Amino acid sequence: MRKLISFMHISLDGFVAGENGEMEWILVDNELFDFVAKMTDQADSALYGRVTYEMMQNYWPTAGEQANATKHDIEHSEWYNKVSKIVLSRTIKTTEFSNVKFINDNLSENINEIKKQEDRNILIFGSPRATQSLLNEGLIDEFWLFVNPIILNEGMPMFKDIKKITNLKFIENRNFSNGVIALHYGIVNN
Repeated sequence: MRKLISFMHISLDGFVAGENGEMEWILVDNELFDFVAKMTDQADSALYGRVTYEMMQNYWPTAGEQANATKHDIEHSEWYNKVSKIVLSRTIKTTEFSNVKFINDNLSENINEIKKQEDRNILIFGSPRATQSLLNEGLIDEFWLFVNPIILNEGMPMFKDIKKITNLKFIENRNFSNGVIALHYGIVNN
């Protein structure tokens, strides 16, 4: 069965966004983009919460076609357009795009069925509320937490409203020259 892996940038004090959703503090560069591209090569699906999906859908479909597109824009846009997208939403139920599936209810049943269908990983980019729901249902297999060298002091916490203790097993870490440290953990089944 394939894995459901969460990719999340966090501040040193555990926030994924500022009080009003600010994310300009997140450090990204070509080294980090190349690393993430290796992960996307191992995945054929992306999972998003509604807010993140709408943000992604407004940018990535045409990002690679822009005159000022970077290598990352071109590569990630190509990947985004071809992968299956899974969106957790109680408000959006349909789309004009054929490679998007909306899940409105029966989260565990639907996600477990999807995990059985393909042989490549499912990646969750951002989507903190969706990640929290999936973690509460025991559906996440691994985390890649990109710890940014900043203390926000307030904002949207990464692990808000988690209903149970979740044991993690350290797998590896990766240090980037921009100061970001990526921590890779697996979920230990209790």
